Amino acid sequence: MEIVEGIGVGIGVLLAALMILFARRAVVARSGGIIRLSVRVTTVLDGRGWSPGFGRFIGDELRWYRMFSFALRPKRVLSRKELVVERRRLPEGQERLSMPADWVILRCTSHHAPVEIAMARSTVTGFLSWLEAAPPGAASPRLASSQDWPAA
Repeated sequence: MEIVEGIGVGIGVLLAALMILFARRAVVARSGGIIRLSVRVTTVLDGRGWSPGFGRFIGDELRWYRMFSFALRPKRVLSRKELVVERRRLPEGQERLSMPADWVILRCTSHHAPVEIAMARSTVTGFLSWLEAAPPGAASPRLASSQDWPAA
């Protein structure tokens, strides 16, 4: 009987954790829309190190939250003022197995370090519009030459 109770408690804890994850996403998305995107958190192995999550635009920041985390604070914050898109590419090798087929990878540089983000092709347009949109008197466009970019 103790084994059955242990299994029941384990299932209850697992269900509670799932409910907390969904509630966290609802709290983050409450005051605005979110987009699905992955961020490459490590470059130790080629094609690996991608972490799924969702982003939220707040003013001049893109706040990225890990999908499977209990933290209410973003894992990474990208500032529009410091972010420059260097190039865009399609997933290669192992990346094709871990991402949906219509996703695009953007290699960006920021004040802190280079960062790679992956998002749906339809989301890239909105992201680039947000990146280029700036108040009057702000710096020049944040896009590098687009000659080597694959067709969108």
